[in-house]
Amino acid sequence: MNKTYCPSLTKYQRRVARVVNIGDLPLGGDYPIRVQSMTTVDTMDTLGSVEQTLRMVAAGCEYVRITAPSVKEAQNLLEIKKELRKRGCHVPLIADIHFTPNAAELAARIVEKVRVNPGNYADKKKFEEIEYTDATYAAEVERIRERFRPLVKICKQYGTAMRIGTNHGSLSDRILSRYGDTPLGMVESALEFLRLCEEESYYNVVLSMKASNTQVMVQAYRLLVQKLGEEGLQPYPLHLGVTEAGEAEDGRIKSAVGIGTLLEDGLGDTVRVSLTEAPEAEAPVAKMLIDRYTNRAAAAQSIAPLPGEAPINPFQYFRRVTREVANLGGQNVPRVITDLSRLPSLEYADLRAAGHLYSSFLDKFQMSDLGADYVYTGQRPAPFMLPNGLKEVVDYTAWRDAGHREDHFPLFTPAEYAVTAVRHPVLNFVFQTLASLTAPVLDQLRADRTAVVILRTDNAHAMPEIRRAFFELMNAGVSCPVVIKRQFPALSPEETQLYAATDGGGLLLDGLGDGLLLGTELLPERSKDQWLTTFDGLNQLSFGILQAARTRMSKTEYISCPSCGRTLFDLQETTAMIRKRTDHLKGVKIGIMGCIVNGPGEMADADYGYVGVGKGKISLYRGQEVIKKSVPEEAAVDELIELMREDGRWVEKELLEEPAGV
Repeated sequence: MNKTYCPSLTKYQRRVARVVNIGDLPLGGDYPIRVQSMTTVDTMDTLGSVEQTLRMVAAGCEYVRITAPSVKEAQNLLEIKKELRKRGCHVPLIADIHFTPNAAELAARIVEKVRVNPGNYADKKKFEEIEYTDATYAAEVERIRERFRPLVKICKQYGTAMRIGTNHGSLSDRILSRYGDTPLGMVESALEFLRLCEEESYYNVVLSMKASNTQVMVQAYRLLVQKLGEEGLQPYPLHLGVTEAGEAEDGRIKSAVGIGTLLEDGLGDTVRVSLTEAPEAEAPVAKMLIDRYTNRAAAAQSIAPLPGEAPINPFQYFRRVTREVANLGGQNVPRVITDLSRLPSLEYADLRAAGHLYSSFLDKFQMSDLGADYVYTGQRPAPFMLPNGLKEVVDYTAWRDAGHREDHFPLFTPAEYAVTAVRHPVLNFVFQTLASLTAPVLDQLRADRTAVVILRTDNAHAMPEIRRAFFELMNAGVSCPVVIKRQFPALSPEETQLYAATDGGGLLLDGLGDGLLLGTELLPERSKDQWLTTFDGLNQLSFGILQAARTRMSKTEYISCPSCGRTLFDLQETTAMIRKRTDHLKGVKIGIMGCIVNGPGEMADADYGYVGVGKGKISLYRGQEVIKKSVPEEAAVDELIELMREDGRWVEKELLEEPAGV
């Protein structure tokens, strides 16, 4: 396949999309990447919706989306719009539609844009396996087209824009029957609607391919752009988002892994970060992701172009094939290396920053679920035996001077590696950059069965340069494991989160990388406690990135929607309560959905689901199957835990708190 989804894999070049007019704020073309979010207040609460919209605009939202689940809410959009205009706010409004074409047709006469989900707009999803013949499939598509056509005509008449927004978790039974739960199914779901738009000469369209699974989300957007080109369709602008990303650090990391990867590819014209928080908290995160690319083309150093096609499939996940070296590469999960080299001396208690907690009373270590696999101590090796499960990386000269200790693994500079014959018999780390991967070095690495490369770069266009280095290794037949290293200047903690998640997560989504090593360049006068806090944050961030990229599950994952006017309970409070009771269940995925629109489909691949179905009523799911219906809200968390207990997946917290020995 001619993979033309990305303007360039080596230089920053934003895809040129068709301009779509949304009120008086155009989208696409050379216009800036826009920020948007969605209200959480009941749409029938006019003043509440207006006040929240004003707060969102003040926080940086350029478009505001409001749910319209029925005709009465669609009608009330007019009252909301009038009050906003009376207050001098002219932000374009977007009606969010699920299941109700008549509400969409009304809203399209009122607001500047409507969003429809092709999976449930005149289509259905009952989680049935239905066999369609070509004839019955075509007949069903034609039925849906005729139901959709009036909305297209209204939008064209009123100058209203439209987003055709596919969600991974709400593909119709018809699409699932033919394409399965795949990125291709997501793309085809949107294209069925888009082809009708073009037949009607209606082009004021924005497209999105949202998923909670970042691998699926990125693959679907890439495949969408590819298919638009192959079919000769217009280059419509893209709305980027990871649906149900969650809250706090996890939500931000997951959003950056998905959205940031696509921004690196030059894709995206508007961004919505979906957090289980107040909507005004979303816009600053989206803006921080976008602002990184404002001057990217000018700041980036030149990267050598590819000699041919990239040796990866951007539309399907395959992990790069590597030899196993110690516990790196092969079938091992990606490893985390925590950089403690800036500490003037290392004590037992300091290992807490790497997730290994020392009890002086018991004289034992306890490793948390976020316990690093290696610590890098540079020129200052630990003066004590490390706990089980933790290994140490030291600079080559320190390893040499310490007498080639077997419990230390040396880290070579490219120059040292080229000339040094004395190495560890099992595992040797070596720094490399794209520029240092010369033919002789590639020959050495190909032959050295103990080598693990640590790839780094100082290029502002960091992720593509490291990706280009991976391609160099793959094209040369070098199969040694590779650890991705990113070193950041004195950024805010949130900037570091987003940038590291983009750079590391984007590579991991393409199957590139056998470990992460994150570092920072902060002022030297920081106290030891400040350094340890920083190192602890970077260690947790590394595990968060691996989890968000679906390459290493080390903690409970919460797939929680960002709340909207349809939400039937306090989503933030409920998410916090469920997290408090279940955050020790390593690798379990729990979906928390405010209403039936966002569940069970939107929970995608969650193991368990907690879905609002009425005031004070919750339905509990195992996967996508409802197990308990209309459970009183006050008993729902206990019932959820009981369901996990029945499945043998529940563990009491106190059973996990026994310390591990040294």
